[in-house]
Amino acid sequence: MVLKAALKNERRPEYGVVTLPFPIPKEEYDSTIRMLEVLDIGDAIRQDCTVEELQSGYSILQWLEGAQVNLDELDYLAKRLDSFDTGEAAQFQGMACKLNLTDMKDLINLTFSCQQATVITDFSDLEEIGRSHYLNTHGGFASMEELEQLDGTETAILLMADNEGTVTPYGVVYDNGMQMEQLYKGKEFPAYLYEPCLMTVTMTPVHQTDGPENTTWLFLPAADQQIQRTMVRAGINSEDDARFYIDENRLPKNAQWDSVIERESIFALNRLCQVLKPMEPKELEKLRATVTLAEPETAVEIIRLAENLDLFDFAPGAHTPAEYGKYMIQQSGRFDYDSNLDEFYDYEGYAQRHMDNASGMFTDRGYIAYTGSVSLEELMADAPAEQYQREQEAGMGMGGLT
Repeated sequence: MVLKAALKNERRPEYGVVTLPFPIPKEEYDSTIRMLEVLDIGDAIRQDCTVEELQSGYSILQWLEGAQVNLDELDYLAKRLDSFDTGEAAQFQGMACKLNLTDMKDLINLTFSCQQATVITDFSDLEEIGRSHYLNTHGGFASMEELEQLDGTETAILLMADNEGTVTPYGVVYDNGMQMEQLYKGKEFPAYLYEPCLMTVTMTPVHQTDGPENTTWLFLPAADQQIQRTMVRAGINSEDDARFYIDENRLPKNAQWDSVIERESIFALNRLCQVLKPMEPKELEKLRATVTLAEPETAVEIIRLAENLDLFDFAPGAHTPAEYGKYMIQQSGRFDYDSNLDEFYDYEGYAQRHMDNASGMFTDRGYIAYTGSVSLEELMADAPAEQYQREQEAGMGMGGLT
């Protein structure tokens, strides 16, 4: 947690205050929006949340107390600051103080530029000051040869002799001619992956040309409200109003679901990522084999398979009846296997008897068999997942991915 903010409706103080952590945990995002709706604040675009109190290790943000902020702007800023090390935190606070920045848009843009500045908080090690300054003025990178040849002490002395530093509560600031790019213009947030995701999707309004200035980024899985509000910020009313592109797909490779996701709605695809994200590697391997067996045609059907993996027997790496039988007897845990009796086990015979009475097949992942009491078609068509998809599509309209 980077900060904690107490937010209220300035127009209706009798509604009370909601205190929230930032960044907002993904699993709490939807419920957070519902809490703010009770206070009649938390609009996707407007700055309608008044900061009554703010607690943060970034003391520069105390300037926000009494100001009206947009929830998602504050959340995005907190995510950016959460990635900063001690040096970057000093650079951000020092430059914000030097430039007297209080506007949220400026603070967000500063997070992408402040690394160009040099902020000295400790004058006891001139060599380290010089090295840091050299890196700051060279994009944060330098070869080992460059650093070995660099006289850090001389570099630090020249910095302090040739430039006028600005004394701030966060150190002495040298801006090094920093140019603050306007990456954030008040609508779409610049692409920033805060935590690992399974899929990166870009969207562009259909009435605008493709290009960085019109592109909005989604990192799945996300909270459903995050997707809806991101679309609103981009001026997109429904999925039919946007072009979606899968920029990066980190889902486990499987030809069956690769073809499925290309025609899915963003919300069904997000739900699929929500289900797959917490799964262990062994579970994912089993699901890949299950998908090959069941041949689902929609993301909802894949979700139903993932939710019912316990109805499938899986022998990873088994590609023959003998390998299947050996896995079941030696590794499945269903038998008290004795290696001293190995020559007496009829692995292939055991496997063949079970294969004759099961709906299974060998896949590139191993042998998979369905053991449920209803047909695979009925299993995949079960109501809860279908109802989820209908609810999401009713909220934002239908659409597919390119």
